[in-house]
Parts: sequence; structure tokens; C-alpha cells
Amino acid sequence: MKERKVYLLFTDTGTYFTKLIKLFTKQPFNHVSISFDNELREIFSFGRKKPDNPFIGGFVREKIAVGLFKKARCEIYSFKVSELDYERMICKVKQIEAEKDLYKYNLLGLFAILLNINLKRKNAFFCSQFVATILNEKKHIIDKSPNMVTPQNLLALNSLQLVYKGKLHLYSYQTKEIVRRNDLELSFRNHFIGNTADFS
Repeated sequence: MKERKVYLLFTDTGTYFTKLIKLFTKQPFNHVSISFDNELREIFSFGRKKPDNPFIGGFVREKIAVGLFKKARCEIYSFKVSELDYERMICKVKQIEAEKDLYKYNLLGLFAILLNINLKRKNAFFCSQFVATILNEKKHIIDKSPNMVTPQNLLALNSLQLVYKGKLHLYSYQTKEIVRRNDLELSFRNHFIGNTADFS
């Protein structure tokens, strides 16, 4: 059976809201998105609809080097799924996008998870909750409610392969080597990740 790759993008945008979350989490990344192509032409998540306002959010299509991603640090991982699971995940994203006006950013859920509270809200997602919901189109990937899934939980998934690490705007899927330039380290595909902590 043919396999396809799904891509998880973990980012640190350096905003004041990000720094506030880090005070609670003590983790390097606070935002996660999902993509279905190695060029990251289409990136999906739940986040800000307006870059300067963290309280107005919902379903978003994100782009490399645009908006809050202009100066973002990132880690990008891939993992393999069957062709059928791949298509199911894409269909779920398209379904939510088609009804995006019915959905809102789950800010209350985000703060609830920081307090280890499983808060269920209809038609509302924070980023890792959305990604977990999409991944759940493949059975047995995640063993907890999407309401309680953090980016750190997603990083703990089996078979994740590190594709890239560094400044997001410098990402190139064609690069296949490790480049070190002063304090910038870019780690590319074919390098397997061990245990990396993350949280949202």
C-alpha cells in the first residue's frame, strides 16, 4: 500500500502572547500547524486572524515568511501514513475550512489545558487541538482527547522524522545537509529526533 507524508510545523513567533504562554509552559514552542506537502505550500492551523490581535482567531492558512512567521523559529517533522488516512486528513481539513465561519479560536480551552482541565467546547479549537483532531482521522495515533493535546504530546508521536530546524523563512525542502552558521543551526531531513519537549 502506498504511503504519504504528513508534516507538523512547530513555531516560536516571539510575540508577547507567546512569551506569556512560555511563562507557564517553560517550553521552546507554543504553536503547531499541519501541512500535506514538503514545500509547505499550504499550512493549516487555528491561530490569529489579525497579526496584531491575539484574541481574534480561528481557522487560518499560514505562509512561510508572511505575518508572524517572518521571524519565527521552527522545527518541522514528517511522518508516514497510508494513502487512505492521508486523504481522510485532507478531507477533514477541507470540511472545517468550508465551515470556518462557524469555528472560533479556543482561547478558554488553551488556558484550561494549562491548568490541566479538559474543557469541551463546540466548534472551537486551539492549534494543537485542531492538529490532533485532523490526525485522529488515522486511528490509534493519539491516546487522549484532542482537548488535552499539546504540541509536546504531538512531538512524542512515534516515527516522527526531523526535516528542518532553524529560521522558518530559510526553509528549503530541497536542502539535504546540515548547515551551521554562528548561532544558526539548520537540521534537515533524514535525521531522527529523540525526545524534544514542547507545549502549548
